[in-house]
Amino acid sequence: MDRPLIVNLAESPTRAHPRRATILDFEPDDAPWPEVGVNVEVMLPGQPNCKYHSEPVQEDFLVLHGECIAIIDGEERPLRQWDFFHCPAGVEHVFVGAGDGPCAVLMIGSRRVDEAHYPVNAVAAKYGASVDVATDEPDEAYAEWRKEPWEPIASPWPLS
Repeated sequence: MDRPLIVNLAESPTRAHPRRATILDFEPDDAPWPEVGVNVEVMLPGQPNCKYHSEPVQEDFLVLHGECIAIIDGEERPLRQWDFFHCPAGVEHVFVGAGDGPCAVLMIGSRRVDEAHYPVNAVAAKYGASVDVATDEPDEAYAEWRKEPWEPIASPWPLS
């Protein structure tokens, strides 16, 4: 059941993975929000937040700390603290940490349609963020990454 929630980022449930961004997730595992997903992802330099993909719904992103590269439709775009990226439906994208330290990005996405397309992309592949074969199946896109488990960790917020 969806219910009101107030949580401090420093106290939010956090999961780390060796191949991708650390996720500070506001949503309770037993009660995911039905309409909008919201989290903060922390990337180290060179670390992608996910696999390069597009979705049939809009997403919005705000860089809270540090620097990253947004690969948007195959083009690298540098972002820094307080840059905002509105991502319309169908735009291919991924984030990769950049600069000298961690980068934190607030990520907000619609859940009206739960689909994604994972295309092959040479620019994303430089960072280990491309699939080898295009797919619409998340299980296929993340097959290699899923061999390594997520680990619960203490929230790294605030970042220094």
